[in-house]
Amino acid sequence: MEQKDVLKALQRDHAAELKLAAERLSGTAKHTEIIPSPVLSEMTGHTILLKPENLQVTGSFKIRGAYNKIASLSEEELARGIVTASAGNHAQGVAYAARERGAKATILMPTITPPLKVDATKAYGADAVLHGDVFDEAAAYAAELSEKQGMVYVPPFDDYEVLCGQGTIAMEILDDVPDVTDIVVPLGGGGLGAGVALAVKTFRPEVRVIGAIPEGSPAFKNSLAAGRVVAADQVVTSAEGVAVKRPGDLTFALLNEFLDDLVTVSERDINEMILLMLEKHKLVVEAAGAVSLAALEHLNLRSRKFASAPGPHVVVPIISGGNIDTVTIGAVIQKGMIARGRIMNFEVELPDTPGQLVKVATILAQERANVIALDHDQFKASGVYANAVALGVTVETNGPDHIDRILAALREAGYQPRRIY
Repeated sequence: MEQKDVLKALQRDHAAELKLAAERLSGTAKHTEIIPSPVLSEMTGHTILLKPENLQVTGSFKIRGAYNKIASLSEEELARGIVTASAGNHAQGVAYAARERGAKATILMPTITPPLKVDATKAYGADAVLHGDVFDEAAAYAAELSEKQGMVYVPPFDDYEVLCGQGTIAMEILDDVPDVTDIVVPLGGGGLGAGVALAVKTFRPEVRVIGAIPEGSPAFKNSLAAGRVVAADQVVTSAEGVAVKRPGDLTFALLNEFLDDLVTVSERDINEMILLMLEKHKLVVEAAGAVSLAALEHLNLRSRKFASAPGPHVVVPIISGGNIDTVTIGAVIQKGMIARGRIMNFEVELPDTPGQLVKVATILAQERANVIALDHDQFKASGVYANAVALGVTVETNGPDHIDRILAALREAGYQPRRIY
């Protein structure tokens, strides 16, 4: 976005535009209900209340910004058709909104987009075209199509109407949780964060807005540190919804002014939160949606403004979406269970004599470890015994303490187990 357009947007009547967005979205977007989280409250020591935009129409907050933008277009603009780029959720929001407004939509999507999101976009009647390895490459091609074919480009984040639509999330939070002290929001291109920050600082400036990003998506961290928009050299994260190399110009301008702090989370943090939401809240949350949840345990240490503020803290993390395919869920569950000590794999060398496998199995049974897989391989042995066999075992466990007891029992029996994961 050109600087003159950024300045023009910053001078608009934010309160009026946010209220107009809420009016447009009434009857289209759900007012997602706040969900208390006893488990996260106990883990963090703060009152945690979830804003579940994963339960939104199309499974993501993106319907808000997309619909508000498309609802602002004239009939002539709608007739020209709509084009956009998205990693999936904005695509579904635009496709849904375009269908509701009777416009044709073409969506450019990075090749890393999960099939679930591609299929869902097509189901809303849009033409989905896969192009580029990351969002920025798809966006560049979408802009090219807009210029050549005259279609109206609906930006996924760097647009005033789009971010005002996202800001209605904060308006609902402020209404539903009058004593909220902190709102945690995931940042990719910045549309959600900028909209939330704009609404909060317009209506309740004392409430803190804290951004959360994956370690592998550092564009906003680098940009805020530099005081200007800086593109990341590379983006490597499972959270494709926030895998953006370059923040928006308008979103950066707003967040540079209104964002109170920024917290970085690891891939392990994200996976653990996806699993926790499934187990404790029965909620399906995609990786980008879990970024804000992953930040909760780190607020005291990684957010100076949060830690220095007097309590009590009433924190509302925004779960931005829940569009995740079953294959990814399966992989995330397994990684999460490994990280939490619920699955353990180890190798041990045994004398190649009858009965050795039974001895190991007996120890595991006594320690109540459920065997998931065995790999009995004579060719992997390193030679601890004259005639040796390598045994690889994967077991279901009840946490780190249980793993320690299993390994200790094997060592007490004379074996030398080596934990793999």
